[in-house]
This record gives sequence, C-alpha cells and structure tokens, in this order.
Amino acid sequence: MSLRTTIRSAVAPVYIKARLMQERLQSGVVWYPLDPNFIANPYPTYRELRERDPYHPSPLTGAMVISRYDDVDAVLRNYKVFSNERGPVGTRNRRSIGEQIENEIQPSMLSLDPPDHTRLRGLVSRAFTPRQIATMEDHIRATAHALLDEVEDQNDFDLMSNLAALLPTVVIAEMIGVPTEDRQQFKDWSDKFARVLEPNLTEDEFGVVADTARLFDQYFKGIVAEHRKHPQEDLVSRLIEAEEEGDRLTEEEMIVTLRLLLVAGNETTTNLIGNGLKSLIEHPEQLELLRQRPELIDNAVEELLRYDSPVQLDGRMTLDEFEIDRHTLKPGRPVSLLIGGANRDPEEFSDPETLDITREDAGNISFGRGIHHCLGAPLARLEGKIAFEALLERFDDIQFGARTPVYKPNIVLRGLKHLDIRVQRSSGRNVRATEAASEPVAAAD
Repeated sequence: MSLRTTIRSAVAPVYIKARLMQERLQSGVVWYPLDPNFIANPYPTYRELRERDPYHPSPLTGAMVISRYDDVDAVLRNYKVFSNERGPVGTRNRRSIGEQIENEIQPSMLSLDPPDHTRLRGLVSRAFTPRQIATMEDHIRATAHALLDEVEDQNDFDLMSNLAALLPTVVIAEMIGVPTEDRQQFKDWSDKFARVLEPNLTEDEFGVVADTARLFDQYFKGIVAEHRKHPQEDLVSRLIEAEEEGDRLTEEEMIVTLRLLLVAGNETTTNLIGNGLKSLIEHPEQLELLRQRPELIDNAVEELLRYDSPVQLDGRMTLDEFEIDRHTLKPGRPVSLLIGGANRDPEEFSDPETLDITREDAGNISFGRGIHHCLGAPLARLEGKIAFEALLERFDDIQFGARTPVYKPNIVLRGLKHLDIRVQRSSGRNVRATEAASEPVAAAD
C-alpha cells in the first residue's frame, strides 16, 4: 500500500464524519448511502428526507438529493436541463473514476443525451420491440421450469443462484446468440461489469470493470463478425439490420449496446425476482392472495417493483441554472434522484409502506421516465411474471431458508447476495420443463 493510499485511508473516515455532522446540523437528516444500516433498509431514511428535507443538499457528495415522486419524475423527464452524462453523486473520487470511464470505456446510450441518444435508441428499439418479446414467452417459461427442475430433489435452496440470476442470463444470452458453452463466462463478466453503475466504485474495482469491458469487446467483435457472415434469428442480427434514415450502428456502437443490454437485462430482472419473492415471503397474506388469485400477477409485479425497487437511485447533471423550491441549482450541480423514495411517496401512493398486490395506484417509477425509460422493461416484467408463476405452480409453501437474506453493498442496483428458501412441493401436478429448455439449462451450469 502506497503512502498516499495510507494517508487517504486514515483521513477519509474523519472527513466523512465531519461532513455527516454538518449535514445533520443543516437539515436534521443524513443521507449516507454507504451506511450498512441504510443498505439493509433505506426506506426509513427516504421517509425522513421526504418529510423533513425533500430538496436535500448533501455536503459529502455535493449533490442535491431529491426524494418526492413528482420531483423525481419531473427531473427524469427534463433532459434539456438535466443531463444523463454524469453519475448519480458528485464526490471527487467518483468524478475521477468517471473521467477514467469516459476515457477507457465507450459510453452507452444510457449515459448520452440527444441527439446521440435519440439516434442510438431509435436504431436499437427497432430490434427490441414488444412483439419480439411476446414471441419469447413460451420459451422463457420453459427455461424457468427447467432451472427449477435442477433443484427438484432439494427442499432448501438459494433462489438467487438457482433461478433469479440464471433466468435473465440465459434469456439475454440466447437473444444475443452466445454459444451454450460460453454462457457461464458470460454471466461472470456481467456480474463484474455491473459495478460500473455504482457511484461507490473503487479504483481497484474500476480496473476489474475496465478489464472486463475489454474482454466483452473482444468477444462481441467475434459474435458480430460471425453474424454479418451468417445472419440468424437473434438480437445481434436484428441490430445489424436495423436502419433509420439510412443510418446504421457502427461496430463500436453495436458492441457497447450489447454490453449495456447484457448488464441491464441481467441485474434488474435478477433483483426484481429476488427482492420480489423476499417481500412476498415477508407478507404471507399477499403470497397466499396471489396463489388464490393468479389473475393478479401483472399487478403484483408492478407492486413488487414499487415496494422494493431493483433500481434505487438515478443521477443527472444540471446543464442550466434551475430553481427548485427555494434552491437554485447552478450548471454542473449533480442531482441524486431517489427512485426508491419516490416509489413510497404518500402523495402518490395510498399507505405506501404496505405491500398490496391489489393496489390500484400501482404505477411506479422503477424503470425511469422520459427518454431514458428502460428499453428492456417489457422483458423484465415478463421474466419476473414467469418466475413468480413458476414458483407458485411448483411449490405449495415457500418460507425463508437457513441464511438470513443479505443485500449486496450497492447504492444503485438493490439486490440480494443470496435468498435461501425452504419449499413444500406441489402435490397437484408434476411440473416438468419442456424439451425446448434443455439446452439453456445446460448452458447455465
């Protein structure tokens, strides 16, 4: 360890403590997303922020922290004033790492503004239509059951490693055309690269992210080259064919887009399934209601997205001076948008701290708003729906297993390290996967 690193490690806790004390004195509430207690349960802090300081200047990060639904929604929609080209928080370390990301990792459309974003999204969306997603339903369902077949003889297993993490990985890998034998490596790379979205990314982690990005790029170049020679019925071929006003994706744009779809398509859906089942187990009356009234499944998915959102935080950078409440945001001011807090705003949702799968005001902001609304939202919803249906079909009872659920130390993507469950198998029918899913399961092992 260098002297500089040693000094930084010694000074950082003192600096953080002083800033947090300043924050408490200024507003009576502290937003410190690295606090283990916050990571375990951020919702009490969100409630404090909404009630006591909904436009909360954070001395530690330099960001304006916004927690009310209407405000978060408005900022996400206002791309002319609030740019998406910067990360969620504005710490010096994050800006430094952010500059490295910009220099070494080509930005995806997730971090671009119009007109570049408009062009790329227009091209990609033509290859990612709801019609295409709908045609995948039967195969996704077969894949979910095939994965659960792998734990057929176990009454205790980890949902995350056996279903929640594998189902979206297999689906997106098939969409991209990744060969069966490469899918485990594909999943490992995805897990490592997903840290790029986190504002607490360390220098060491950035090195892993950058190395993984290079491995992705090299791998995808081969995939794209093969598909140019031999087009197939998959996402890569549709991206190659996508055209708008005579424009096409360059090879670099295509590779960056594939990398984005991989990470976004894996992490958010994995967390929807994990967080959602945990919430249902914690509310057994809601789990039983869904079992008795399966027609509520679509509404239940929306409520689970709201109640414990897979994406908790988004960020923007102020481009022009902007007045919000009594605060003036200067150009260059970062804004942190608490999606998890907005989704529990009592001004938008009745009794928001209660999980209610019959909720009529079930609209949530979990997939964003405006021009950056998640392109893969229909696929995530479908995968989540199928996962919950498969679990309820196969198991008459689902309880927590041996280990207490623990969340990953993330700020943006909220998800579980593991979710051990204990199940009682359904006596009503012997559910087995169809032969259509046999190959994906082998790929996931």
